[in-house]
Amino acid sequence: KAADGEKPKYSEVAREQGWCDVELIEGIERDIVDTGPKITFDDIAGLEHTKELLQEAVMLPQIAPHLFKARPPDGRLKPCNGVLMFGPPGTGKTLLAKAVANVCNSTFFNVSASTLASKYRGESEKMVRILFEMARYYSPAIIFMDEIDAIAGARGGAEEHESSRR
Repeated sequence: KAADGEKPKYSEVAREQGWCDVELIEGIERDIVDTGPKITFDDIAGLEHTKELLQEAVMLPQIAPHLFKARPPDGRLKPCNGVLMFGPPGTGKTLLAKAVANVCNSTFFNVSASTLASKYRGESEKMVRILFEMARYYSPAIIFMDEIDAIAGARGGAEEHESSRR
């Protein structure tokens, strides 16, 4: 059960409400919601320019929301909807995302492409839907999708089949 003042786990709410996806929700909480040690930017060597960009794009709207209240063209800034980090394995993308989540006091969802991919029709879509429902519940949240290129490859090639567009 949740401590005083703390909201209950999403899986507890699902179980109490009698939702049918409780096992999938529990799996996401167990395997995807990151409860590991808190990473800070000081824990990451180098990458100073990337850290600055992330602070401007993701953290500034959290730290100074008054700059983002009104929409352009009245001179206010428009917050970033997402960030795409790319590079070879082992270059610090996951650590950077964890540091941002820590500084922003956000729930960190660490999703790998292999976790989302399912051999059963409709399961991947269901998992993504539940993942975003859980992110709203645990808001503020950061969903980090590692190796997304494995499931979101280029479209429109000669070998592409209509069913692969879903």
